[in-house]
Amino acid sequence: MSLPPLFVGMGDAPVHMLPKMANRHGLIAGATGTGKTVTLQILTEQFSQIGVPVLVADVKGDLSGMAAAGGGKPKLEERAKEIGLNNYSYAANPVVFWDLFGEQGHRIRSTVSDMGPLLLARLLGLNETQEGVLALAFKAADDNGLLLLDLKDLRAVLAWVADHAEELRKEYGNVSSASVGAIQRSLLALDEQGGEMFFGEPVLDLNDMMRMSMDGRGIVNILSADKLMQTPKLYATFLLWLLSELFENLPEVGDPEKPKLVFFFDEAHLLFDEAPPALIEKIEQVVRLIRSKGVGVYFVTQNPIDIPDTVLGQLGNRFQHALRAYTPRDQKAVTSAAETFRENPKFKVAEVITEIGVGVALVSVLDEKGVPTITEVTKVRPPASRLGPLTPEERTTIRGASPIGTRYDQTLDRESAYEKLRALDAAEEAAEAQAEADLAAKKQAALDAKAEVAAAKERERAARQAARARKPVESMFGSVLRSAGTQIGREVVRGLLGGILGGRRR
Repeated sequence: MSLPPLFVGMGDAPVHMLPKMANRHGLIAGATGTGKTVTLQILTEQFSQIGVPVLVADVKGDLSGMAAAGGGKPKLEERAKEIGLNNYSYAANPVVFWDLFGEQGHRIRSTVSDMGPLLLARLLGLNETQEGVLALAFKAADDNGLLLLDLKDLRAVLAWVADHAEELRKEYGNVSSASVGAIQRSLLALDEQGGEMFFGEPVLDLNDMMRMSMDGRGIVNILSADKLMQTPKLYATFLLWLLSELFENLPEVGDPEKPKLVFFFDEAHLLFDEAPPALIEKIEQVVRLIRSKGVGVYFVTQNPIDIPDTVLGQLGNRFQHALRAYTPRDQKAVTSAAETFRENPKFKVAEVITEIGVGVALVSVLDEKGVPTITEVTKVRPPASRLGPLTPEERTTIRGASPIGTRYDQTLDRESAYEKLRALDAAEEAAEAQAEADLAAKKQAALDAKAEVAAAKERERAARQAARARKPVESMFGSVLRSAGTQIGREVVRGLLGGILGGRRR
C-alpha cells in the first residue's frame, strides 16, 4: 500500500509531493515575511503524520508551536476553504526539544574527535597553515592514544605538540609555534562564545532523533537555535557535523518509500558564507550521497543564490516564495531562481516571483520518474498546529514528558588526553625532581668524600707538623741526656778509680 502524497496547496490543480521523492532534497526560499516558515511547518506536519522523523532548526523561536494544536486564526480557515481542504482540523505534533546549551531542550554534544580537523578549522576560522597544524595535532593524538573529547583535551594536546615539536617534526612535519598560539587563541574565543558546551560526553545518539510516537507518527525534533544564532559559525558547523554524522552512520537504503529522516536547515546561507573550497566540496559530497541513506535535506534561505550551484542542482523539490527585486543583486537572485524552475507556458516565472503574495509559492516537485513537475503558482495549505511559540509553561510541560528522559542531562568526563597528559607531566616532573635529588645527593656525596680526603690530608699534615715540632726538642733532650750521661759516667769512673788508687796508697 503506497503512502498518501503530501498536500502542499492548490494551484490550477492540487499540488502534492511524493514521499518516495522526499529524500531528493529541497529548497524553500523567499524574502522575509513571505511564508517560508509556514511552508516548512506544513511539510513537517505531514512528514510526521506518515511516520517520518523530522529535525528543524528554530532560529526565531516560533516553531515550538508545532507541539500544540492551532486555532483562533480565521484567515487559516478561510484559506482551507479556498483551496478545498474540507477535512481541515487542528492538531498538535509529537515534539522533542533540543538545545546545544541545554537551556530549552536536551543537551547535544559531540566530541572534538568526531568533529574532526576540517570542520573544527572552519569553526575556528583558521587559515591553511593553522589548519595543517591542527590536523597534525589530531594525527599525533590518535597515534599516541590521546582521546580528544572536549576543548580542554585539544588545548592540552596542542601544548604537548608545541613542547615536543622537535621530536614530532621528524614524523609529522614542521610545527609552527605561532600557529599553535593562534589556534589556542581561537579556542579561547570559542570558549567565551559558549562553544565548550557543545564538546564532551555523552554524545548524541542519532537514534534519539529518529524516534516514533506511540501512535506511529514521526517525532518532530526542534533545535532551539535562537541563542545559537548569536554565534552563526557554530550554528552552521554544528548542523554540518550532524549531516556528516548521519551520512557516516546510517546504512544504505537506496530509494525507500519514505525518508528515514528529513532535515530542515534554516538560515542555510550561513553554511556557505566564507566557506573554503574544501568545505564546499565536503558539503556537496554529503548532500549528494546522503540521499541513499534515506535522509532528505531541505535548505531554507532568502535567496537561491545563497546556495552554491553544485548544491543547488541537487535540490529536486522547490518552494519559491516572493523575492524583491530592488537592487541588482535582487534582480540576479530573481533570474537565478527562475532559471531553476521548469517553465509553465501560462506565465513567466521571473515575473511572477516578484508579484506573488504572502502564503503563495512557486512549487515544482519531482514526479514518480524523478522529473520536475511544471511550476505551479500555489496557495500553500494552512498548518494544523499553532503558528507562533509555546508559552514557557507549555514548553516545560512538554519537556517533562520527553521520551528521551534525562540521559543527556549530566556531563560525563572520563579519562582522555587532558588527564593523561597531566599524569604524564606529573610523572615527568616527579622523574625530574627525583633526578635532581639524585644528582644533588651524588654531588653532596662527592663533596663529603672530598671533605673527608681533605680532612685526612689535614690530619696527616698536622701530624707531620707535630712530628717536625717534636724533633728539635727530642734532639736537644737527647743531647742533654747524652751530655749528662757522659758527665755522670766520668764522675763514676773517677770515683771508682779514685777509690781503687786511694786504697792502694794505704
